[in-house]
Amino acid sequence: MKRFGTEGRLYPEDHYIVPRTKETADFIDRIKQGKYIVLFAPRQTGKTTFFRLALDALTTEDLTYLPIQLNFEEYEDATAADFYAWFYADIRKEIENVFQKREEVPSETLTRFLDNAKIIDHVSTKMFFEKLADFLKNQKVVLLIDEFDAMPRKAVKGFLRSLRRIYLSGRERCPYSVGIVGVQNIIQLNYDRSISPFNIQDEFHLPNFTLEQVKELLGQYTEEVGQGFAPEVMASIHKQTAGQPVLVNRLAQILTEEMDIPKTETIAMEHFTVAHTRLLRGRNTNIEHLTTNIRRNPRFESVLMRIMAREEGVDFNLDDDIISELATYGVIKEGTDGMCEILNPIYLYRIMRAFKPLVNGLEQEYFPEDTGEALHEYLTSTGQIEMEALLDNFRDFIARAGFRILQVPDTPQESVGRHLLLAYLDEFVRRIGGVMHIEVQTGRGRMDILITHNTRKYIVETKIWRGESRYQAGKQQLAAYLTSEGATEGYYVVFDHRQKPEPRVETEMLEGLAIRSYVIPMVQECPSAVHPTSETRESDQ
Repeated sequence: MKRFGTEGRLYPEDHYIVPRTKETADFIDRIKQGKYIVLFAPRQTGKTTFFRLALDALTTEDLTYLPIQLNFEEYEDATAADFYAWFYADIRKEIENVFQKREEVPSETLTRFLDNAKIIDHVSTKMFFEKLADFLKNQKVVLLIDEFDAMPRKAVKGFLRSLRRIYLSGRERCPYSVGIVGVQNIIQLNYDRSISPFNIQDEFHLPNFTLEQVKELLGQYTEEVGQGFAPEVMASIHKQTAGQPVLVNRLAQILTEEMDIPKTETIAMEHFTVAHTRLLRGRNTNIEHLTTNIRRNPRFESVLMRIMAREEGVDFNLDDDIISELATYGVIKEGTDGMCEILNPIYLYRIMRAFKPLVNGLEQEYFPEDTGEALHEYLTSTGQIEMEALLDNFRDFIARAGFRILQVPDTPQESVGRHLLLAYLDEFVRRIGGVMHIEVQTGRGRMDILITHNTRKYIVETKIWRGESRYQAGKQQLAAYLTSEGATEGYYVVFDHRQKPEPRVETEMLEGLAIRSYVIPMVQECPSAVHPTSETRESDQ
């Protein structure tokens, strides 16, 4: 039986794979045109699997194309001399593999040439391919290089210059077409910041899975095993992952392999909720890459928090090194309006957790001292959450904590309100046995917290105060979201960082939906700024 793969390259005989028919046809067409193609995308986006399967499809149906598939991952710490020696050894091995797979024997002259040839630098690289073309006659070499950005730094510029000269040499060149696959782009690899030596590249974009492709992937499992997925589960998988390939496969892996759901049962939303929680809180390579990368530079946190906090957005400017790096790592993407967006809700949740202090020093004050350990004060007799009381208490907690909320360690002041609300609700949900996750529409400005408990869903939208008109518009956005989720009530928490905040608590009906809104002041006076009481003045005299 096949399975959903999350560990490196996938194989059609072992894994469920999205065909990507349109993208494959595009890629093959570019090869036939002799393009030198580059694809730079974050790790675990399916690029290696895609390129290799597409190239295999081409060279299986048309034997005039001879594929040489390389991986530079092991070369990173090599000297330039060792790199070129290993580069040649790998090329020879791949050529022999192609002939063996085709059940053919290379000519004596080709074998003799390969026995005597050497590649010692970028110039001899160009000369090698020129001579190789003579022995291959009418075959067109397609060179595919994976993990290209692991090439030793001293070899990059010369190697790219040689490829450029080959490309410009004419239509009968060798390699006829080149595919370069990596994480960093050519500009980022051009370490001395001079004009790119590879300005003939044809950039190829491999998008995340569409909803239809997610359905097609899951449908392969259903066809083989007989177990179906509820339509809302398939939609939720795509929504929470934004189609990121490894996250889609990981959720499917949890649902089909790790949860012991009887194969006679349809995989439903209650199953998805459990799987989603495991992914949000568990460890896996993709999430570890994410959190490791965003901790690389202290400036990443301030930029990411600004993206998430500001509805007006942050310009997706790839000339900015921080924006460029975050995009390279697959943390952010360009929105339809040209602004930065967090890639998907799962990443947003993990980013918030990564930057949330393990201990904020205020945990003991979340609830009044006489609150019971089981928090029954915030549950109805039928086990439903009293959200109004819960959020009223959060507002009171902020007031109780006073100026200390601005002393929460390692937290930008603009983000402290959301951090505290997430920590507060997370503590509550954990103690009552519920589930909490984040929903986002654009990955910035607006953030929806979804709590599920006893099969009921509770929705809390959070924002930062940006004026009266945006405050009112937020209510309309929440109302639209409640309708899409089939909910009848929602909660709206706005954090006010102005020097003269205007606290509010109001409940109103919008389009038949009950919305309770809070505007919570986040600027608290320090003790030194507080006017002394009469008792203090008397003691000072």
